[in-house]
Amino acid sequence: MEDTNDLIQQRINKVRELRALGIKPYGDSYEAADHTSELKSTYGDKSREFLESDNISCSIAGRIVAMRDFGKAAFAHIQDSAGKLQVYFKKDLLGEDFKLLKQIDIGDIIGIKGHLFKTRTEELTIEVKSFTLLTKSIRPLPEKWHGLKDIETRYRQRYIDLIVNPEVRQNFATRSRIIRAVRDFLEARGFIEVETPMMHQIPGGATARPFRTHHNALDTDLFLRIAPELYLKRLLVGGYERVYELNKNFRNEGISTRHNPEFSMLEFYIAYRDYHFLMSFTEELFAEVAMKATGTLTIPYGDEIIDLTPPWPRVPMLDALEKSGVPPEIFKDAEKAKQWARSQRMDIPEGSSLGRILDEIFKEKVEPGLVQPTFIIDHPVELSPLAKRKPETPDLVERFELFICSREIANAFSELNDPFDQRERFVAQVAAKEAGDDEAHEMDEDFIRALEYGMPPAAGEGIGIDRLVMLLTNSQSIRDVILFPQLKPEQQV
Repeated sequence: MEDTNDLIQQRINKVRELRALGIKPYGDSYEAADHTSELKSTYGDKSREFLESDNISCSIAGRIVAMRDFGKAAFAHIQDSAGKLQVYFKKDLLGEDFKLLKQIDIGDIIGIKGHLFKTRTEELTIEVKSFTLLTKSIRPLPEKWHGLKDIETRYRQRYIDLIVNPEVRQNFATRSRIIRAVRDFLEARGFIEVETPMMHQIPGGATARPFRTHHNALDTDLFLRIAPELYLKRLLVGGYERVYELNKNFRNEGISTRHNPEFSMLEFYIAYRDYHFLMSFTEELFAEVAMKATGTLTIPYGDEIIDLTPPWPRVPMLDALEKSGVPPEIFKDAEKAKQWARSQRMDIPEGSSLGRILDEIFKEKVEPGLVQPTFIIDHPVELSPLAKRKPETPDLVERFELFICSREIANAFSELNDPFDQRERFVAQVAAKEAGDDEAHEMDEDFIRALEYGMPPAAGEGIGIDRLVMLLTNSQSIRDVILFPQLKPEQQV
């Protein structure tokens, strides 16, 4: 190994010494019958006398995260996926094997067999009868890991973060419970899980910039999925009535505490329903998932307490704008809207549509105040090329966005199933793209063909899984809930 750090070199020397003694520094499989949390929950409240009389045997495997050597005895803490437990090495009991402790360092992974007892301080401990080195750690664990100065390293070297910060492991265990709860909720209501392509010939289903790749055998450009929507709606055409996909999407856009170019989404579609149904459905989904993941509907997030108890307010987008001080006379005039936005020192590009301008004003004036769960409903049609128009106000669509903690966490609408209207929307989007809108939707003739066969009235929704996990784990950055977030290339010294 090229690293000349003294501590690393000392451990490399120990590897050589172990091999010279005929001991494998990187062992084989090990049958560990127990886990630390199970032992603690079963025997943590038992008396010293009970443990001594029953002579309870156990075997665990894990990483040494602390060690104190007292010459003829040593205490250590071993950590497995479930937690930590103290272990006690005694020379009189281990005999010649006790010498092997000199080759053991913090960070090494070992297997232990022994029996349980309690120390004079009532700490549950394993008295070791035998131990086996399973993996020699070459790099020492960092002594000081917490704090903002280490944040980049924590994300980049997540494997160390998981070793030394138990709360990080707990966050990702909670993430797993959230995803399982989402699946259980949908499956119990007759939805089936499906898989759709991740490489698309036409990027669709959202207004976003895609990643481009090239397929050599087909000699054609493809795009990484920005959304699975158009494929899932093809399944409604094919006769499925309730489908969902837990999927990875890719959008070639900015990176921030709320955005990662690769992210997890839930999308689901239900035939014969509309966006009004989905609002109640979403409240029920969030409440059930929160209870299963955290046991409560009042969620601490930063300095706020978020109350997920249904029902949640339903506020039309234009009403929310007006209540925030935006003059309603700009709602019908793109030029007036642009001039007003610029008077508020907002950057509005030339050629922006009225809907796009209102959306930018909304992000600036309304979104920061949407802390408690709020449905913002009825959006401008040019912002929603796949949503059904409101019959009474056809310049708006039957759509809602759910905001919690000042960020969008879900987006849903009554699905447009009119192939004639859909074609007109795509034509308008193509014109916007030609005018310079990189996020505008492209024409998708096959999707229109599918609609021409007939798609039932339906409602569909996308929920940001990463943002949901952020909420339920009180995580301030999306990087805290993605195991390996995208980062700038590491600078090599």
